[in-house]
Amino acid sequence: MNVLISGGSGFLGRALSDALISQARQQNDGIKERVKVTWLSRNANQDHNDDIDIITYEELKSRSQAEPHFDVIVNLAGAGIADSRWSDDRKKALMASRIKPTEAILEFIAKAAIKPKLLLSGSAVGWYGVQGDTPLDEASPANPDFAHKLCEKWEQLAMTALDFGVPVTIVRTGIVIHPEGGMVKRLLKPFKLGLGGKLGDGAQIMSWISREDWVRAAIFVINHQLSANDKITDVNNERDSSNNTKAQVFNFTAPNPVTNLEFTQALGRFVHRPTIMSLPAPVLKAMFGEMSTLLLEGQKVLPKALLESGFEFHQPTLEQALGINSK
Repeated sequence: MNVLISGGSGFLGRALSDALISQARQQNDGIKERVKVTWLSRNANQDHNDDIDIITYEELKSRSQAEPHFDVIVNLAGAGIADSRWSDDRKKALMASRIKPTEAILEFIAKAAIKPKLLLSGSAVGWYGVQGDTPLDEASPANPDFAHKLCEKWEQLAMTALDFGVPVTIVRTGIVIHPEGGMVKRLLKPFKLGLGGKLGDGAQIMSWISREDWVRAAIFVINHQLSANDKITDVNNERDSSNNTKAQVFNFTAPNPVTNLEFTQALGRFVHRPTIMSLPAPVLKAMFGEMSTLLLEGQKVLPKALLESGFEFHQPTLEQALGINSK
């Protein structure tokens, strides 16, 4: 099986690449054949292991129809939405970092003699917009703030692969938990210094997933879509009227969302430091402007489609994801 991954060198892409290669060797999780992973990257010299090939966007554009095809394309490229304040230029950069790689993939799909069997395209729980503690599943409506509009444009562009007969799976990811990257890694230093604390009143809901379960869920969905597409639970299913090709949405979040205060206390236990500090809402709004909504407003996003499809979480609680005793 040939898998092309955009954003392969990132926090999730590397972990998924390693798991696909490792599990194929061990013949686990239903993957019974050799897996060849290729990263789609702007940098041909991107650091990678010997089991991974790299193809640039220019090389993908000029790829011949006679060249080997890709069975699965995983589209994860996109700048971090919470990395800096949302200026007008930053908003444009966030949009471009998602749209341009997706357009390149779609251009390749359009001309490919042998079409991929699946496009798994990234998105985020930001699609739902700010909705407090209202339980949200894949069929829930959205609140159209900037995060929603960013995710919606990305998702709708990926959906055009349906026009070429390629099934599409949209993955709306929550906060990914792992000490080696993402939010936890950025917070470790201040928390170890005893500077950790809640944001605002700490009551906002955080929808999260461990990196291990994210990778397992991605492989689970790929396997099901390739081998038993008609058996996967139809949740928020959309169909192209011309060819009836399926598009599905999955929330990649753990079944146990937590408040910001609970997250803060758990991370404090992880580093064995007190978490008595706090950042009041007015300070966060002054520091981050519109982006402060990501920090102060919650979303309770639940993995209904994954659970109904039979996926089992290995780390359903935050304590398990961090490897700490919950008592």
